[in-house]
Parts: sequence; C-alpha cells; structure tokens
Amino acid sequence: MNQAGRQLVVMYFDGGCPLCRREVAHYQRIDRQQRVKWVDIDADATALQDIGVSHEAAMKRLHVTDHQGRLVTGAYAFKVLWQELPAYRWLAKLVSPAWLLTTLDKLYSVFANRRYKKRQRCKVSCER
Repeated sequence: MNQAGRQLVVMYFDGGCPLCRREVAHYQRIDRQQRVKWVDIDADATALQDIGVSHEAAMKRLHVTDHQGRLVTGAYAFKVLWQELPAYRWLAKLVSPAWLLTTLDKLYSVFANRRYKKRQRCKVSCER
C-alpha cells in the first residue's frame, strides 16, 4: 500500500536480461515517490504464483498489477507503469487510444517473443 492507502503498482521483470535490467534501473531512478514495487522474477521464480502466472509466461511478456490488483500485460502493462512515473505520464496519455494501444501491443508481442527466444538461447550457451 502507498501513502494514499492504494495498492502499489507491481512490475514483474526479468532481472537476468541486460536490456530489461537497464530499463528497470532507469524507471527506478525516476520513481522517487516509490509508486511502483519492482519484482525481479529471475531472482524469484515463484513471485507470480499468487496471481496464477507461470514463470515461463512471465518471462515471455511483461506483467504488471495495477492499483486494483488487476493483471495487465504487454503494452497495456507499460501504460499502467508509465502512469505512475512523472516523466512518462505524457507517454501513457499518448498511447491511451484503444486502437493505438492494441497496435503497440501487437508490436510488443513480436519484440517480446524475439527477446524470450534470444534469452533462452543465451541461457543454454552461456551456462556451458
């Protein structure tokens, strides 16, 4: 809960992904009011069990819970996150039209799928 008694927005991210780590570190730096709870699912594979999301599903796509505890994914999750970050609220408003958010979510799905496949390949080759 935050100071207003609302549930914090929670972002579940892949802390084992260098790109994800950099992006989240950027967001954390600008989250001076601590409006977001940051959960590294690479460090805690069971973090999403309470909301019924498998570790594999969480690794494949960004997951966020909003102030009401509702789960949102993909571009919709970014919008929820950006609404909490003062420097990104303008972007959340910009992507708000349903047609644009739907389009961005499709594009995000392509990116997320590629990122996941690359991450899986690296896990296999990097651990040897």
